[in-house]
Amino acid sequence: MIRIKTPGEIDAMRESGRILARVMREVSDAIVPGQSTPIELDAMAEELIRGAGAIPSFKGYRGFPASACISVNDAVIHGIPDDRTLQVGDIIGLDFGVILDGWHADSAWTFPVGEIPAGTKRLLSVAKESLMQGIAKAKPGLRVGDISAAVQKYVERNGCSVVRDLVGHGIGRDLHEEPSVPNFGRAGKGPVLREGMTICIEPMVNQGTWKVRTLPDDWTIVTKDGKLSAHFEHTVAVMADGPKILTTE
Repeated sequence: MIRIKTPGEIDAMRESGRILARVMREVSDAIVPGQSTPIELDAMAEELIRGAGAIPSFKGYRGFPASACISVNDAVIHGIPDDRTLQVGDIIGLDFGVILDGWHADSAWTFPVGEIPAGTKRLLSVAKESLMQGIAKAKPGLRVGDISAAVQKYVERNGCSVVRDLVGHGIGRDLHEEPSVPNFGRAGKGPVLREGMTICIEPMVNQGTWKVRTLPDDWTIVTKDGKLSAHFEHTVAVMADGPKILTTE
């Protein structure tokens, strides 16, 4: 069942989203080549979220052991924070969820660690813009497939691939709600977008094949060919006057 939110409920989610956006900014500012480790960044994120009076959505969710999913280089999503030291040329995906007064927000961003090669910069640019292409289609009367097709078309036109095994989702009182929001598909297909729907649009874009595999930790999903992956995500409300991003400051 797709849950339609009232304006007041969307405002509540917006407050969760503001906290998340601030945490994203502060944690990303703390990334220092040769010094920072994912486990330290995770601890910082949890401290900031709890310090704002909120709760990390991910910690303990379905058994996940950390407050943040932190995915480095060929890790697509669900990376468990570890103690490796980040190096110049790496890319790091920060994926946070925040609960405030029972309402979730979810967002992810992929950041360069120091100076990165031109090809890696292009991957991040394509992935980020594909998110914006998808968000632009989150309008009443269109369909989920319009979002999916916009993301896929932009990514593939720019020589990258979209992961097929993982999708975006609805969000609200629960971290994952209906509908599923794939990053590939046909325009005009899927559920109709209605005012008051809240969804997470989250392209996962690979340099090489779209195929992925899961590591023995049963969480971290990496590219099958070992090439880089970038992940960008916003929580978005479908509104009469157009899509509204809820995960910004």
